[in-house]
Amino acid sequence: MMIADTPQKIELYRMHVLHKMLKLELVGIKMNRGGQPTAYSVIKREFNLKGSRQKVYDTMTEIINTIQQQEGEA
Repeated sequence: MMIADTPQKIELYRMHVLHKMLKLELVGIKMNRGGQPTAYSVIKREFNLKGSRQKVYDTMTEIINTIQQQEGEA
């Protein structure tokens, strides 16, 4: 179980949630209610990513893995 007790851990948790939401969007499940932005659009805007949903998903996977590795080394 992960305890998000620092701003960095809270942001990492939020990244995980957006990543999982995008995974659901890839298979056709929408996690938003009318008018709210999709995980895809939020990730593209906040992380300045471009490309298809799959490419953005793959890039987010790399970003999250890199951050987790850096935290493990610290």
